[in-house]
Amino acid sequence: MSTNDPRDKKIIIDEDWKSRVQAEKEQIEQKRREQQSEHPTAEPAEMGPLPRPSLSTLVTTLGMQALAALGFAPDPLDGKAEVHLDQARHLIDMLQMLEEKTKGNRTEEETAVLDDLLHELRMGYVARVQQQPG
Repeated sequence: MSTNDPRDKKIIIDEDWKSRVQAEKEQIEQKRREQQSEHPTAEPAEMGPLPRPSLSTLVTTLGMQALAALGFAPDPLDGKAEVHLDQARHLIDMLQMLEEKTKGNRTEEETAVLDDLLHELRMGYVARVQQQPG
């Protein structure tokens, strides 16, 4: 004979959930550590002294970004080289604008760096466009 007395009902407590949650937390933490080791974020003190700001540094920085956008240099975050022609074109245009705006105010070295970089990037851009299907 069954009764409806609440004292007769058994409450089943799943104590295993605590260990499952702990295991999931450990897995998440392990994945976070792995990602951090693959893509470490260096603190400025760990990178060493920063270079003195200069036109050559700015031009080189934009040039490296353009090379990566053209797929000639791997992405520093994932190590993959991917082609992004719109981004590359934008960066080349920015360098061209810098060339025009700084005309007459550059040293010979700055002019040589900018001219050489723009030439190489333009040639790389044309090569990538020619590789596109259609």
